Amino acid sequence: MSETALATPPNPVVDAAINKMGEIATLPEITVKIIQIVEDQKSTARDLHEVIRNDPALSAKILKVVNSAFYGLPGQIASVDRAIVLLGLSAIKNIAIAMSMTRMFRGVRHSDGVDGMELWRHNMAVATACRLLTKLQGRPAQEESFLAGLLHDLGVLVERQVFPAKLAEAVARVSQDGTPFCQVEREVLGADHQAFGAALAAKWRFPRTLRLAIGHHHEPGGLATENRELPALVHAADVLACRTGIGFCMTACLEAIDEETLEAMKLSREDVEGIMGELPEQVALTQALFSS
Repeated sequence: MSETALATPPNPVVDAAINKMGEIATLPEITVKIIQIVEDQKSTARDLHEVIRNDPALSAKILKVVNSAFYGLPGQIASVDRAIVLLGLSAIKNIAIAMSMTRMFRGVRHSDGVDGMELWRHNMAVATACRLLTKLQGRPAQEESFLAGLLHDLGVLVERQVFPAKLAEAVARVSQDGTPFCQVEREVLGADHQAFGAALAAKWRFPRTLRLAIGHHHEPGGLATENRELPALVHAADVLACRTGIGFCMTACLEAIDEETLEAMKLSREDVEGIMGELPEQVALTQALFSS
């Protein structure tokens, strides 16, 4: 299926919201450069290192993550260039984006609808669950799934910035009558957070797989089979995080992990639900790592 066939139909509400976005719609310059380097097939580890070494704070944070139990690598990694060689350009890119987005989620102002810190805690829970599920799959792309989980509710940031009163109204309605969150968003705001998030991710030129996960994590079954795995992982992780009650849990609290989602992930229900017991502890460790 082509990119055009997968694209969300134009929505004037979404377009207007992205145009209204202020500071939040601008990624840090170094993050933009890192994304450009990694997406350029001609780039090398040296190109990435040249960019990162000019930001001592980011370099220190990358080394902290690489040397943590998050990766469990043998021995201490003393330099960013060594970390790039061991983990690859894509992994370092994802760590850098995660660091940028953590600051962004934690820095947004409070609104009556959604507390920024609670939203960030939920995203951390989903990101951690995504990584645990990817480990169960035996796949190496754990940074990609972690990042997809961290960014899955990017659209809620758009809603908090552009439509704070309408978002508060949507949250109140979901609390009162138990209508699914995405349905209420579409009725009250004219689009749901999947649409807003996918549009912002496109503005930032995020990779296509990441845009699909952000834009379809509540309905991965609507995608072609070959595009379904990462959105299905995020969907399952979202449901598990909401069941665990970590952070803002309204978006997926009424959803379930269906057989189609399990098939897309190639995991059993027992495998998926088995990570719930370790999720709170793992989330606490991850939060501490990315918040400092």
